[in-house]
Amino acid sequence: MSHDDEMQVDSDGQEVNGVRDVKEDIISNLNTIQSAVQQFDVRFILRALRGISFIRKQLTKSGNGQDVLNAVRESRSSTSNDSAKPAALLKKLKLEPGSLLPEEEVYLAILQQVIYFDGKQFEAGAKFSIELVDKIRAFNRRTLDPLGARVYFYLQLFYENLTPHPPSRQSPVFDIREKLLVALRSAVLRKDQETQAATIVLLLRNYISTADITQADLLVEHNQFPLTASNNQVARYLYYLGRIRAIQLSYSDAHQHLTGATRKAPTSGVAAGFYQASMKLLVVVELLMGDIPDRAIFRQPKLERALEPYFKLVQAVRGGDLQSFSTIVTDYADIFRRDGTYTLARRLRQNVIRTGVRMLSLAYSRISLRDICIRLGIESEQSAEYIVAKAIRDGVIEASINHEKGYMETKRAGDIYATREPAEAFHERIQACLGLHDECVKAMRFPMNQHKLELKNAQEARERERELAKEVEEGGYDEDDGGMDEY
Repeated sequence: MSHDDEMQVDSDGQEVNGVRDVKEDIISNLNTIQSAVQQFDVRFILRALRGISFIRKQLTKSGNGQDVLNAVRESRSSTSNDSAKPAALLKKLKLEPGSLLPEEEVYLAILQQVIYFDGKQFEAGAKFSIELVDKIRAFNRRTLDPLGARVYFYLQLFYENLTPHPPSRQSPVFDIREKLLVALRSAVLRKDQETQAATIVLLLRNYISTADITQADLLVEHNQFPLTASNNQVARYLYYLGRIRAIQLSYSDAHQHLTGATRKAPTSGVAAGFYQASMKLLVVVELLMGDIPDRAIFRQPKLERALEPYFKLVQAVRGGDLQSFSTIVTDYADIFRRDGTYTLARRLRQNVIRTGVRMLSLAYSRISLRDICIRLGIESEQSAEYIVAKAIRDGVIEASINHEKGYMETKRAGDIYATREPAEAFHERIQACLGLHDECVKAMRFPMNQHKLELKNAQEARERERELAKEVEEGGYDEDDGGMDEY
């Protein structure tokens, strides 16, 4: 007997805690799923799915996840009988005695997908997932909706890891788009919002992985994301939507979506990767908008190491150092490509140059275009003249260009206190303070002595109740005298 086998059984031939616990956890979740089917309550299904991450760790730790699943299936089938399930349910599903419910079968199949994925058996997992999807589509059961959404999730992961990898046009991810689109259409017709949200997110992920941004944008435009989707699905949807808008140069919309994704991202360590990916893209988008991210972002324990290249990128953009910026983009090109931010990071070159021109305009009242080329690393004076002219037109600097002598001259700042701008700003602040004061006064208003009136009314009501009770006891009121003379 090997050492691993010795770790799995004790002297009495009984399984040790690790293997026995994971089997008990799986069987407990199967019982929960059975209760969900009997009571037609999807919340029990969601509870079982939340436990997959914990069971996944146990299966990986045990090292024999396939054997555990086989043992669970055998023990579950041997103990299942007609009395364990409602007779009407058996008749409807045409289940044989000892067979599992479709929900139980799909749950065990999801654990099988997990074993394939953790074992890097991507081809076997892809084939298994395709067959599983076809089986699920044969049913039209609402209790299968959350389980089916998870099956499609692993289907996408398996095909992403098959060679050639995206964004190659020969990538196998193109083969499952039809499956996902059919699943989305069926989910909409069946009002299956779990699968609808999952397939929309997976299709966006699929399109973005192959740089098909136009198709991704059309998908967003022609499909409404379910309002009742889970928080995790909403976070994923906002992240992919932010990436699409960033590529389309809509940086304000991208910033809004990515901010929402980071706020909805789970705070647990399991989702640390998603939070890091969202923050990386958000930092680049803020730089493209002309803003400098808060330094406190890079001090968070979960982000400190992951955002180190982006912190250096922020420093280069803030300082307007084009040479340092080019070095950072070159040195961390592999990291930026892996994060999907390389193209966006290269767009920051114009921001770096613009920042550098602004700093030069503040430091020098007059500087030649040749010196601008040397300090900013620009190739020619013609390029420097074009960049300076564009900065003047965009309002970044207040300067003029002497084309004949070849220099930039900064305009002297006038005395702003000689204009009406300070008085107008002061007036706006006074109005805001007065408005806030008026609102506070209105909120504090209440009728005078209102509390005394309420106490008086309450006391009078109690006195009337006591008098009525006294009359009933003394016989002064008869139920038969309840206004019968009116008829």
